[in-house]
Amino acid sequence: MNLDQPKALLKVVAVWVSMILAGCAVGPDFKEPVVETPENYRIEEMPVETVEDLKWWELFDDPVLYTLVTTALENNLDLKIATARIEQARAFVGFNRADLFPRLDVQGGALAGNNIIGNTRSSTTDTAAFIAAPLSWEIDIWGKFRRATESARADLFASEYGLRSVQLSLVADVVSTYYNLLDFHQRLAIAQNTLASRQRSLDIIQQRFDKGIIPEIDLNQAEVQKEIAAAQIPLNQRRIAQTENALSIILGHLPEPIETGTDLVNQRIPPDIPTGLPSTLLERRPDVLQTMYLLNAQTANIGVAEALRFPAITLTGTLGVASTDLSGISSSGGLWGAGVGLLGPIFNFYKNIRRVDIEKALTKQVLFQYENTVLNAFREVEDSLVGIETYKRQIAAVRNQLKAATNANMLSNKRYDQGYTSYLEVLTTEQSLFRVQLQFSQLKQRYLNAYVNLYKALGGGWMTPEEMGEAKSEVKIQAVAHE
Repeated sequence: MNLDQPKALLKVVAVWVSMILAGCAVGPDFKEPVVETPENYRIEEMPVETVEDLKWWELFDDPVLYTLVTTALENNLDLKIATARIEQARAFVGFNRADLFPRLDVQGGALAGNNIIGNTRSSTTDTAAFIAAPLSWEIDIWGKFRRATESARADLFASEYGLRSVQLSLVADVVSTYYNLLDFHQRLAIAQNTLASRQRSLDIIQQRFDKGIIPEIDLNQAEVQKEIAAAQIPLNQRRIAQTENALSIILGHLPEPIETGTDLVNQRIPPDIPTGLPSTLLERRPDVLQTMYLLNAQTANIGVAEALRFPAITLTGTLGVASTDLSGISSSGGLWGAGVGLLGPIFNFYKNIRRVDIEKALTKQVLFQYENTVLNAFREVEDSLVGIETYKRQIAAVRNQLKAATNANMLSNKRYDQGYTSYLEVLTTEQSLFRVQLQFSQLKQRYLNAYVNLYKALGGGWMTPEEMGEAKSEVKIQAVAHE
């Protein structure tokens, strides 16, 4: 092979280098959207401190709950799906980035026959063989591949924050479902105790009726109240089983009974959660950050669409050997080739322009989605703060109501036993007591879940101690890799 031949390829490469250095990426560069944030939250009961160290395992002080959350973080299938999406997005970055570099293939063939050239019959049997390495390289003058890689990288970041969103929602779902389960257990215990109490009252009233002391209506009313309490038992047993089934699926298990720890009444109210400044919320909410990177990815897609409106220049080259003797290909002469190709649109009924319009419209949609996510983030924090403050006052009032209803029921039974009042008064106080007991249990559950909602709304504390250690190690590895 002539030594001047490879020099021609080097000249082509030199042309490519000069052109790529002069190239630019068309389309808009991404700029983080600026949104208005309030200076303060409407409810400022919570301390305005840093929330960087907010940890769920300290916030919800229950060893059983800790075990349930860690189990969910290890086994939940939605979490595994989100993790797999990160792997897919990471691979897609490399897939797009590969277009920035030349493509080298291998090509070969062997022929034998009497019509190797054209369709003319030869009087002899001819043979031919070749092997070559074709090279093709599309110059990224307009930044089509760079924008595609930028989009894929932003999608990767979005999927990572998507994983954090799933983790955060998962912890909140486990905790809130656990508190619902404790509430149903508490209601079941109230119903069982009430049934036992009303059964004892019914036995006494039955004896009095048999002796002719009281009218039959008192007996009927006592029977009705007993059955009301009895009906609450299967209702709450059903709720318990269904809640256990739901929690089992969250844990990544088949439906099964769920162990519980401290009962609802003795659950410790979480300490005040620091809300931080409203301006820092956008930096903590993984769903906000996820949507921002989705906006980044979509903005880069405009550049890809813009680049498709301009001509594409491709460098091609071939190096190889060929022979007319199958057995002598290794010692045959070399072959080479080099060229430059140009392909660009002239007129296609505005298809490429419409492609850009489509990407711009999609970018507007994602921008509005980002703004809506921000608005919802502040709404969720405000709702959670209002919920904590109002449930706190409501539960205090119901606690006083429960104390009064308990005392009223005791006094009415004494008055009835001593003949000072009718059974209607006992009936009324029993109904009030049962209703308030159930209401208090539900309010305690909602009060605890208001803290769960605030924890989720603030977007903090989704990492376990083990995950925090792994994250720190990963940061150190990345720092060393970039040195």
